[in-house]
Amino acid sequence: MDKRGSRRKRSQRSERARRAAEEGRGETSRLKVWFRRALLWGTGLAVLGLIFLAIAVAFAARSLPSYYQLKATQNAQTIVVRARDGSELVELGPSYGKWITANEIPQVMKDAMISVEDRRFYSHPGVDPYGLTRAVYVWATGENRLGATSTITQQLARNVFLNSNRSLDRKLREAILAMAMEWKFSKEQILELYLNKVYFGGGAYGIDSASRNFFSHPATELSTAEAAIIAGLVKAPSRYSPTADVNAAVSRASVVLQLMREQGRISASEAQVDVSAVKLKQEQGTNSVRYFTDWALPQLDLLLPETFEPIEVWTTLDPGMQKAATAAVAGNAPEGAQGALVSLDRDGAILALVGGTDYVETNYNRATNALRQPGSSWKLFVYLAALEAGYTADDRVVDTKVSIGGWSPRNSNGRNIGETNLRTAFAYSINTVAAQLGNEVGFGTVASMARRFGITTPINTYPAMVLGSNEVRLLDMTRAFAAISAGGNSVTPYGIVKVTTTDGEVLYQHQRARSVQIIPDNVTRGITDLLQTAVQTGTGRAAQIGRPVAGKTGTTSSNKDGYFVGFSSGVTTGVWMGRDDNRRVGGLQGGRAPAQAFAAFMRYAVKDRPVEEFETEVQVPEWQLDEEDDFFFGDPDDYYYIDEQGNLIEPGRSDGPDGALPGPRQEPENGSGVEVIRPQQPRVQRVPPPRPQPSTGRGEDGAPQAIDDDFLDGVIGRDR
Repeated sequence: MDKRGSRRKRSQRSERARRAAEEGRGETSRLKVWFRRALLWGTGLAVLGLIFLAIAVAFAARSLPSYYQLKATQNAQTIVVRARDGSELVELGPSYGKWITANEIPQVMKDAMISVEDRRFYSHPGVDPYGLTRAVYVWATGENRLGATSTITQQLARNVFLNSNRSLDRKLREAILAMAMEWKFSKEQILELYLNKVYFGGGAYGIDSASRNFFSHPATELSTAEAAIIAGLVKAPSRYSPTADVNAAVSRASVVLQLMREQGRISASEAQVDVSAVKLKQEQGTNSVRYFTDWALPQLDLLLPETFEPIEVWTTLDPGMQKAATAAVAGNAPEGAQGALVSLDRDGAILALVGGTDYVETNYNRATNALRQPGSSWKLFVYLAALEAGYTADDRVVDTKVSIGGWSPRNSNGRNIGETNLRTAFAYSINTVAAQLGNEVGFGTVASMARRFGITTPINTYPAMVLGSNEVRLLDMTRAFAAISAGGNSVTPYGIVKVTTTDGEVLYQHQRARSVQIIPDNVTRGITDLLQTAVQTGTGRAAQIGRPVAGKTGTTSSNKDGYFVGFSSGVTTGVWMGRDDNRRVGGLQGGRAPAQAFAAFMRYAVKDRPVEEFETEVQVPEWQLDEEDDFFFGDPDDYYYIDEQGNLIEPGRSDGPDGALPGPRQEPENGSGVEVIRPQQPRVQRVPPPRPQPSTGRGEDGAPQAIDDDFLDGVIGRDR
C-alpha cells in the first residue's frame, strides 16, 4: 500500500511539474509573440514614418526657393549716412554688408564657425543624430527642455523661414526644412548662405557686415582672432558683442580657439593668439546726429524709387560743426531749458542741426518741428516791408506811446526815448516804432513779406504780430535770414547731396533749387545795415566773433523763448532756447544765452573762411527820387496780393474762373478780404534832421555816443 501510495504521489508531482513546464513555455511563447508583434508594428510604423518624412522632405525641398533667390533675399534696408567729407556718421537699419562667396570666405572663418556651432557639419543630413540623442538624454535626466540640438543647417532654416519660439512643432518643421535644404543644396552653398545671413549683433547680418562694424575692414581680410570673435557671437550676439562687452567677447573667442585646436582645425601655436590685442572699430558719438538724420532720411521716400538694396546717403552735415553746435547748445542752455541750432551755408546746405540738448533723453526735434514765438527776431519782416515801402535806415522817427485798434504796445521798461532813427530803433528793438511801422505798411504786408522768405506756418495779422506773436519753426527763421545773406535771393535748405549703392552707382544727385530774388538790392543792403548795427551796438552784442556779423535777437513775454539768428562769411545760424512746457526761464533773453551759443558755434564754423564785409551802401531806387512819380515801376503781375490772413497769393495766379488777377488798385469785394499791397509813402511820424548842437555826449539820433548796458537796460529795456 505504501509503495502504491508513493508511486501515486510521485506521479502527481510529475504531472504538476509537466503542467508547470508547459505553462512556462506558454508564457514565454506568448511574450515572444507579443515581442514579435511589437517589433513588427514598430518596424512598420518606423517605415511609415520614414516614408512620411521622406515625402515631407521631398515636398519641402521642391517648395524651397532656389539658391539664387535665397541669396538675393534680405529682410530690410541698410542705410549708411555719410558726412560732408565722406566719413560715416551713422549706420541705420540692419546691415548686410557685401555678399561673400564660399571661395572668398577665409577658411579660418569657416573652421571657427563649424567648430563652435556644428562640428559634424560635413557628415550629418541636416539633423545631427548624435547631438539629438545626447540632447534627449540630457532632457530625460533632469533638464526641462531640449537644448544644443540645432545644426548650422537648422539655424539657417530657422533664420530664413521660421521664428525663434521653442515649440515642438517649430522644431519638427525646422528639422524637415533642414533636411530639405541638405537635399537641395550643397554643403558649401549652405555654409555660404549661413555665413552671409546669420545675425551677429549690433544690426549686423552676415560676416562682412560684422567685420566692417567691429573691425573696419571686409570679411575677406579676417584674421584668426577676428574670426574667433565673430564665430563666438552667434550663441548670444548682445551678450558677447565687442561693442557691448569687450571682455566677454574676448573670453568667448578664447573658447572658440580652444575648440578649433581640439578638433584639429588649427595648430596649438595658432590657438595662442592674443585675442585682446585685436583692434576694434572706434564707436563715434551719434547722439545729436540723429536729429539731422530724423529730418533728412524721410525725404528718401520722395527722392528715390522703392528699393531694398543697401544704400549710402551723402549729406551736407559737417562733423566738426555738428560737434561744435552740440557743445554750444549744451554749454549755454539755461538749467532746465532746451536748445536748438540750425546752420545753413549760402546755398542752403545744412552744415549743423541740433534739435535738443540730448537725443537719448528726448528725440523731439525742436529745430525742425517745434512751433515757438520768435519774439523780436520777427521784426526782420516788419523792417523789410518798411524798407521796401521807401524807408531808409537814417529816416528819423519818434518813439512814443501808440494805440492801434485798442492795442497799446510798450517798451520793456515802459519808457520812450522820443526822437531817434530807424537804425537805432531796430538795434535796440524798440517795440513802439515797430508797431507804427507795421501799422503804416499794413500787417498783411508784413505777413506777405514773411511768406516770401519761407515762413510756412499760419500767420495772423493782428497788430501784435509785429512783435513776434506768430509761432514759427527755427529752420524757417534761419532760412529767412539766409536769404538776406544770399543778397535777397531765396534759399532752400537741403541735407542730402547724393544717394548711391554700396558699389557707387548714383541713385540720386541733388540739383540746386532755382533761386529767385525776393527783394530789391537796396532793401537787402538796408536790412543788412540794420542787422549789423544790432550786433555791433545793439541787443546782439554777445554774438560778436571778431568779424562782421549781422543778426537779430528775440525774447518773448515772461522769458519763455530766446532767439538769435544771424550770419557771417556766408554761414547763417539760428539758435532757440526755452522749455518744452512753455514755462518761464529766469534770465532768458535772446541777447544772452542764444547769442552766446551763436558766437561759440560761429567762431568754429567760419574759422577757415575769409572775412567778408557786408554791402550796406544803399542805392536809392528811381521811384523814390521824385515823389510825384508813381511809387512802383514794373509789370503789374509783380505786385503781391495777400488775403485777410496774410497769406501770399502768388503773382500770375488767381482762384477766379477767368484766371485774371485783380487790377492794380482793386479794393476788396463783398468782404472778400483780398487787397492789393503796393508800396506806399510812409506815414510814420518823421522829424526833420536836427540842427547842429553843442556837444552833449549824445549822437545825432539822441542816443548816448558810448552805448553800454546801462543805456540798454535803463532806457530801452531788454529785447522783446
